[in-house]
Amino acid sequence: MSFEKLKIIEPILKALRNEGYSNPTPIQEQSIPIILQRKDLFGCAQTGTGKTAAFAIPVLQLIHEHKQTVKQPNTIKALVLTPTRELAMQIQESFEAYGKFTGINHTVVFGGVSQWTQVNALRRGVDILVATPGRLLDLINQNVVRLGDLKLLVLDEADRMLDMGFVNDVKKIIAKTPRQKQTLFFSATMAPDIRRLADSLLINPLKVEVTPVATTAETIQQAVCFVEKKNKPALLLHLLTNTDIPMALVFTRTKHGADRVAKELNRSGIRAEAIHGNKSQQARQKALHQFRLKQIKVLVATDIAARGIDIDELSHVINFELPNVPETYVHRIGRTGRAGASGIAISFCDREEKAYLKDIQKLTSCLIPVEGDHPFKDAPVNNDLRKQARTPYEMAKPKPAKRFSRDNKRPGRFNTRVVQ
Repeated sequence: MSFEKLKIIEPILKALRNEGYSNPTPIQEQSIPIILQRKDLFGCAQTGTGKTAAFAIPVLQLIHEHKQTVKQPNTIKALVLTPTRELAMQIQESFEAYGKFTGINHTVVFGGVSQWTQVNALRRGVDILVATPGRLLDLINQNVVRLGDLKLLVLDEADRMLDMGFVNDVKKIIAKTPRQKQTLFFSATMAPDIRRLADSLLINPLKVEVTPVATTAETIQQAVCFVEKKNKPALLLHLLTNTDIPMALVFTRTKHGADRVAKELNRSGIRAEAIHGNKSQQARQKALHQFRLKQIKVLVATDIAARGIDIDELSHVINFELPNVPETYVHRIGRTGRAGASGIAISFCDREEKAYLKDIQKLTSCLIPVEGDHPFKDAPVNNDLRKQARTPYEMAKPKPAKRFSRDNKRPGRFNTRVVQ
């Protein structure tokens, strides 16, 4: 099916053609007609399925049609709430790309930066506002933002907003909106608390679920490396220097851990930056920009970035530490293998994390293959990355025969050996 068959208006179709889009993804194919009928929607889809376009395209069209029939000053007619700054900016970029020929005004507001520029943009008038809950609530309390004319409300990554403790802010914001509005609710999981929140917001919603809950994309080849905790840094350096990994997104559980891994990689001659909640917005955007341009090889992130980073052709995700919440694993590795592309996800697992691995495999109904052919499985090694990279073993041993890289015969696949 093409976008034309979804009855998308020509200004948006023109923008989609400019972006190289011709056929919608399953979530887009199912969601767009429902939204254009002005019905409430509960969408459940894993990350990387084209969910942003699934709501951005019809929201732009509905606002465009409204402006053609109702002449009024630019007031906020659509609000998109999302949990992180990175994700808010990416949604704003999507509205800019798809709506460039519609004449619709949109902006984004988030915390961590001065509100001066954001306030000026709001005072000039916007039709669509993308926001994180904390900053938006601040602006509402300052009477800078008024939501009395709102026609559309979108809650994106609703489960993540609950995990991050935004539920009370979200409820306060929703209380400022009109009772009569169309609400779109998107979540990657369907936990009981998510269902309760959706039931309280949606009116006779239609449900779209394009994949089983908490499944990983088939295009991602997964592997797990059992390794002692103290040997994880050496194994990471081994992979980055002895295998064909052009760029990698590395996940840690803590902010301190992300800083430590990035620092050690830089000491070992591999350019890396850390991104987490304690970093300023300017520093985070700079790191993301450098990573996109491949000026740095490794971006080390905490889970705040698990759903907020969208890098074209990201080949590898490495879980330096397994998450203690199994759904987070799905979101992490979903940063690769996007839009039908292939990707590789490698996870390090120490003895304390084996319970986490078991939960992940139970959730995803997938037995992750074990990669046992690495030098740090059993033997203790020096934890200093700089020294480890210069051991006689590392200097003498040739690079592995693409055990952690693309297979020449089967592009995009991952060579692994299952250890019984």
